[in-house]
Amino acid sequence: MIIGVPKEIKDGEFRIAITPSNVGVLIENNHKVLVETNAGNKAGFSDEDYKVSGAEIVYDSKEIYKRAELIVKVKEILPEEFNMLREDHIIMTYIHSANRLPQTEALLDNKVVAFAYEDVKDEYGEFPLLVPMSEIAGDVGLLVGVFYLSNINGGNGKLICGAPGIKNINIVIFGAGNVGLRAAKLAVGLGADVTLMDTNIRRMREIETSLLPEVKTLYSNKVNVIDAISTADLVINAVKWFPGLTIISRDMLKYMKPNSLIIDIDAEPGGAIETSQYSTHDNPIFVVDGIRHIGIPNLPSAVANTSSIALSNATISYVLEVANKGWMRAAKENKNLIHGLDFVKGLLTFKPTADAFNLKYTDVNEAIYKIENNLI
Repeated sequence: MIIGVPKEIKDGEFRIAITPSNVGVLIENNHKVLVETNAGNKAGFSDEDYKVSGAEIVYDSKEIYKRAELIVKVKEILPEEFNMLREDHIIMTYIHSANRLPQTEALLDNKVVAFAYEDVKDEYGEFPLLVPMSEIAGDVGLLVGVFYLSNINGGNGKLICGAPGIKNINIVIFGAGNVGLRAAKLAVGLGADVTLMDTNIRRMREIETSLLPEVKTLYSNKVNVIDAISTADLVINAVKWFPGLTIISRDMLKYMKPNSLIIDIDAEPGGAIETSQYSTHDNPIFVVDGIRHIGIPNLPSAVANTSSIALSNATISYVLEVANKGWMRAAKENKNLIHGLDFVKGLLTFKPTADAFNLKYTDVNEAIYKIENNLI
């Protein structure tokens, strides 16, 4: 199979989907890999690194899309790429289609097959292709927050670890999953007082008793949220938004301290943090009702080398399986991978996106049956 790795064009996105060492894995399995020139530069991988691993360097993204059967990316398909999609394309990337209608329409209209990394789910209910980026996002979110608490960045001038005779800063983290726990571990290690909020009592008990007993846990409801954020220097949202979820409404901002900061790692505009909006690595801060916010949707890109290696290592077995078997056989035989099969030849097989945009939903197994039996 011909596999194409285009350069990411999303603002501030420096990662690359496949590292040179994992290109070698694909080459060893008799696949051809096309890599767009300079695609790995910001992640620390040169064109020469890819050539040594057996890739062909291509000098135009249009050629990648024209020649490749399997397109492997990091971020979603952007409008500049819509007209390069073909009916015989297989896409593997983070798609996040439930709040991106133009992308959803483009994937459906062009009848591509698309696997969403974020929806691949294992037998334990975990999301193995989301975990590596989630963990890094937790670390980077905390570090970015600490950096922007400094006076030189418009913050309250508080040091995370305090000093002898001085209180440590107070950090409130929403979400006790991989992102939140990782941020909490780093914050505790740096000396902060940390409150971790969630609605899963079993998970909070596990954290308090074994995983991270140094943190305080608190059940997340409106009263407790207001109480927690009123004393927080830094608030971090590590909860993945779904329709109907609001953790901090705009009206709650009035309870927060001046110069406090909200880091929305999920970074969905109008999402779990009602006042959230997209920001960038170059221009991260925006202010709503006197409260500073950061809503960078691709925080792991700030450490593109580490993130690219972690992402490539997590995804390469799935990419290889699709390349070896084809999308249909791979999805039928891999019970983890089939959960991520969100678009099938013009059929939408991811229900949250169908619900969000009032589009027709088709069960993924039904979609595969229809394709197998030429029913569409």
